[in-house]
Amino acid sequence: MTRPRVSEDPGGRPRPLIVRCGAFGDMVLISALIRALHARFGEPVDIVTSGPWSAPLLEGQPGVGEILSVRSRKTPYWLAPDQQRVVRRLRSRGAGPTWFCDANQAAMPMLERAGIPDDYIVDVKDHPLEKGEHATEQWRRLADMSPKAPAVPPPSAAGTVAPGAYLSVSPSQQADLDGWLESRGLAGAPLILIQAGNKRTMRRGLRRLAVNHKYWPMERWGAVMLYLRAHCPGHRIVLLGTGPEYRLNEELIAAARIPDVCNAADDLPIPRLVALLSRAAGLVTVDSGPAHAGAAVGCPLVVLFGRASPALYRPWGASGADVKVLTGSIDGEPSMLGIAATEVIGAWSTLRLKVGDAASPQSPAPRRAW
Repeated sequence: MTRPRVSEDPGGRPRPLIVRCGAFGDMVLISALIRALHARFGEPVDIVTSGPWSAPLLEGQPGVGEILSVRSRKTPYWLAPDQQRVVRRLRSRGAGPTWFCDANQAAMPMLERAGIPDDYIVDVKDHPLEKGEHATEQWRRLADMSPKAPAVPPPSAAGTVAPGAYLSVSPSQQADLDGWLESRGLAGAPLILIQAGNKRTMRRGLRRLAVNHKYWPMERWGAVMLYLRAHCPGHRIVLLGTGPEYRLNEELIAAARIPDVCNAADDLPIPRLVALLSRAAGLVTVDSGPAHAGAAVGCPLVVLFGRASPALYRPWGASGADVKVLTGSIDGEPSMLGIAATEVIGAWSTLRLKVGDAASPQSPAPRRAW
């Protein structure tokens, strides 16, 4: 398709655009690129994305401009009013430097229809991962790349933006969390969070299927919860998740046979989840979106990895919260099933938890953090 050129921003300063359609955790990681581009251009970064989690996660975050979301990139264009709306908005905003961050090209036709020329685009496929590189470091490296046109500011000086992912928590999120904690009988108590489920667990039927690389046995979760109750008697344990994970959490509570565990999977919209993570003493989780969000708001955590590469995807927050990464293997292959409950307990016992004032509402981050 030939791309008709559209005019640049009428203000004369190119406004950067990111195209990233990813899972919850992917959108936390892209905050590293958003912050770097915001520091480089000195103005908000617009985002084309998909999924019901992206807008509630990114709205109001430092450096985020307009969020343009579609339900699906693969629906035929003439049947997709959401794609048509995004294309109209892109054309009206004018062409500017664009960072295309998807591994596949499904979203590229929207840029073509919007008239954004090829030479305005920095495409991640042209700048693959380097050996041992973390995902957020790839995004920071991409932020230093420039499209062939138009003229753009030079890359920011080294050290301008701290490495890792970062999410802020607004006063309104904190106020909502305060009311929610009060309604749940959790106000004033230090909190330990657990994320046992994941979208694959809830989507695949039998949890032990070979395709579910993030399954960890119920009895091991129960052993960890028993340890947490015995060694942190003053803390309340809260189980996280989305609505479909509520039943899984109820089974975990029954297996652990301990009182006063809060199953919050039915009542955690993303802004509240992020605020809760910022307030918690610590988190135990499978490799998941909440793991990345926790690190991004400074929550210490123990994270269990299956087949995904920790070198690429370990949670890494700009605030430097303590993160313990556990891996295992079965028959020489990476597997979460190779992680024993005693390993999780051992990692937790050395985790630097938030205590006292550190677990109170998040204080403003220094400018360098974002």
